[in-house]
Amino acid sequence: MVTDLASAPPPVARRGGGNLLRAILRDRIGAAGLIIVAVMTLAAVFAPLLAPYDPTAMSAQRLAGPGGTFPLGADEAGRDLLSRALYGARTSLTVSLIVVTCAGVIGVALGLLAGYYRGVLDGVITPAMDVIFSFPTLLLALAVVAARGPGTENLIMALVIVFIPSFARIVRGTALSVSKEPYVESAQAVGLSNTRIITRYVLPNSVAPIAVQFTTSLAYAILIEASLGYLGLGVQPPQPSWGSMLSSGKAFMELSAWPSVVPGVCIMITVLGFNLLGDTLRDALDPRLRGR
Repeated sequence: MVTDLASAPPPVARRGGGNLLRAILRDRIGAAGLIIVAVMTLAAVFAPLLAPYDPTAMSAQRLAGPGGTFPLGADEAGRDLLSRALYGARTSLTVSLIVVTCAGVIGVALGLLAGYYRGVLDGVITPAMDVIFSFPTLLLALAVVAARGPGTENLIMALVIVFIPSFARIVRGTALSVSKEPYVESAQAVGLSNTRIITRYVLPNSVAPIAVQFTTSLAYAILIEASLGYLGLGVQPPQPSWGSMLSSGKAFMELSAWPSVVPGVCIMITVLGFNLLGDTLRDALDPRLRGR
């Protein structure tokens, strides 16, 4: 009897990919978020094909308005804003995806170790995460980048450090709860290894909160990356990024608002899309909220 209980699948609420997609599309807010995310992702992936000009190519038509040669206008150096916005999407989404993926892998591993093994590991990992979490996110990222210098690699390192505690705390809470369940105790009693218990029982129960945290963290990472780019500590010129475009365009607002409006709208729409998608994912994956 004990062996059967240990070998049985854990009582975790699961949804297939098709069911989850249908749940998102049935929700108008979720569908809107998914469409925004899909459009921005496709724009970033196919930026070389969609951009009408080289994003770094300058011209004499400085601060030109939308229409004519440049569909969305030109910046202070005569560079096409549409092309720079498309390549800026590639920069922001790539950096954010790398950051959140790395932070998620490290944070999930630390959360599993702290929540399942507890004891000394929990006593070391949890206070360390609390210390990092106690700092304002942007301030901590600023400190790391300022200490190591501007650049894409240092930006990614700073943001990974910032986002690790969020994943670790969520997974630790789930691991603490699941490790006390009868099916986990039965698996331990029949001699299953800790690695197998974690991968078979503990980790699957963490998939839903991890998915939601991953989506919302992407939105936050885009904001922080743009903020650091605005301050000149993010991706360095001539590579376009939305934050640096905002920064360079602010000095010419009285002459033309388009160099600031275009990247600002891109940031707003992208962050909105990820937040809408994250909220819908939370509702779809949480049994307590399903059906409301």
